[in-house]
Amino acid sequence: MTEKQHTIKETVSLTGIGIHTGENTTITFKPAPENYGYRFIRTDLEDAPEIPALVENVIDLSRGTTIGIDNARVLTVEHVLAALAGLQIDNCRIELDGNEPPVIDGSSMPYVETLLQAGIIEQDAPREYFEIDETVRYTNEDKGVDIVALPNDDFRVTVMVDYHNPALGSQHTGLFDLEKEFIKEFAPARTFCFLTEVKELLDQGLIKGGSLDNAIVIIDKDIDTQFLKNVLNIQDEIVMSDSGILNNTQLRYKNEPARHKLLDLIGDLALVGVPLKAQILAARPGHASNYEFAKKIREQYKKSKPIRRIKNVENKQILIDINKIMSVLPHRYPILLVDKIVELDEANNIIVGIKNVTINEPFFQGHFPGNPVMPGVLILEAMAQTSGLLLMQNFEPDTKVPLFMSIDKAKFRKPVLPGDQLVMELTLINKRFNTFTFAGKSFVRGELVAEAELKAALIDKQ
Repeated sequence: MTEKQHTIKETVSLTGIGIHTGENTTITFKPAPENYGYRFIRTDLEDAPEIPALVENVIDLSRGTTIGIDNARVLTVEHVLAALAGLQIDNCRIELDGNEPPVIDGSSMPYVETLLQAGIIEQDAPREYFEIDETVRYTNEDKGVDIVALPNDDFRVTVMVDYHNPALGSQHTGLFDLEKEFIKEFAPARTFCFLTEVKELLDQGLIKGGSLDNAIVIIDKDIDTQFLKNVLNIQDEIVMSDSGILNNTQLRYKNEPARHKLLDLIGDLALVGVPLKAQILAARPGHASNYEFAKKIREQYKKSKPIRRIKNVENKQILIDINKIMSVLPHRYPILLVDKIVELDEANNIIVGIKNVTINEPFFQGHFPGNPVMPGVLILEAMAQTSGLLLMQNFEPDTKVPLFMSIDKAKFRKPVLPGDQLVMELTLINKRFNTFTFAGKSFVRGELVAEAELKAALIDKQ
C-alpha cells in the first residue's frame, strides 16, 4: 500500500531563547498543503520572507546549520528539522518572529512534544522517497570524517564518534526503526561542547544563550571557574567533576553525545528535501560534513527526479486533457504537439506532458520516407508547448498567449519513432520580468531522447 504524506492537524507554538543569539523567540508550526515540504517564514521581517529548508539555501555552518535567502536567515535549524523528519511529517509551515528557534533543553524533544500536541494527519498525496541505488560517499581525511549511504529498503543510521577525550572515549549508536526508536531513543539527546571551546565560541559571537540547562559541557581541560560563571551566567558553584561532565550533569544515555550527533544528522539530511531509503554509516559527522554529504545526495536526487516522474505515466491521472489544452494554447493541427498533461506541480514549477507519436503524423511523409523519424525541432516545439501550459495556469487565455523565444543547450540523444510515447518534463528555472526560462527533458520508455533550455514570454493577445 502506498504511504501518504502527512502534516500537522492544528497550529502550535513554542517560546524560548536561541542558543547562539540569546534572544527570546517564538516558533509556530502550522499545517501545510501537499508537496509543500518544510519552509521557515520570518514573520518579523517585511513581507515575511520564506526560506525552504533545502541544501541550496544553507549559508553558514558555524556550530549549527543556518539557512537563508537574501537578507533573511534562520540559525540552528537542525533540531527542528530532526523533529519533523523523525515524526515523518512531510509538510509544515514554520514561522519565527526572530532569526533562531528556541533551544529549550538542547534536544529535539520539546519540538517533538509540541508537534505531537498539534496532532498528525494523513494527506491524499503519496509520500515520495529517494531510494539510494548506488553508494554515495563523503570523506574528509584531515578530520577523519567518513559518511556513506548504501542501498537499503528502509532508513537506518549508524554513527561513531571519537574525540580522544577520556570523558567520552569512542562512542557509537544506531537507529534501525524510525517509527519505534526516534522519540524514545534519540529525540531527547542534548547538544554538547568541550570546555575549551566555550571562550572560542563566545569570541565568535556564538552561544550567547548557552547554559548548563541547554547543553552538556565536557571537561577537557581545567579552566578558571570564575570566568565560566561569568560567561555561562551561573550563580551556583561550578564543579569540575570526576565524571568528566561539568557540574556532574547526568547524561540521559551513556552515549548521549553519539546519539545527539545522529539526531543532528537526521536534521541535516532533511535538507535533501525528501525522505530517504538508505543505510547511512557516519564516522565523526558534524554539520559541515553533513551538509556536504546531503548536497551529494540532493544532486543525485535531482538528476534522478525526471526519470522517476516519467515512470508509469500510463497509470497517472489526466490533469489537463486535449480539450482543455486547446482552450489554452492557440496551436491547431498539424502543429498541436501535446495530447495531455499528467503532472502539474505549481509549487515547484514543474509540468509533465505526453505526446503520442503515430505513423499518421504528417511530417513522417517527408522525414524520412522509408525511415520515419520525428524531427528534433518538433520535439523542441512539443516541449515549448508544454511549458506554455505551465505559464498559462495563472493567466486567462483570452488575454495572454505564450510566445517561444529561443533555444539553448539543445541535445538530441536518440531518435523518436512512430509508436513511441514522448514524455516531456519542463521545469521553470528562471523568471525575469515577462521572460521565463525552462529546463526541458524528453523521454521514451524511460530513456532520455532530447533536452534543451527554452525561453518563452507571455504577450498580450491581439
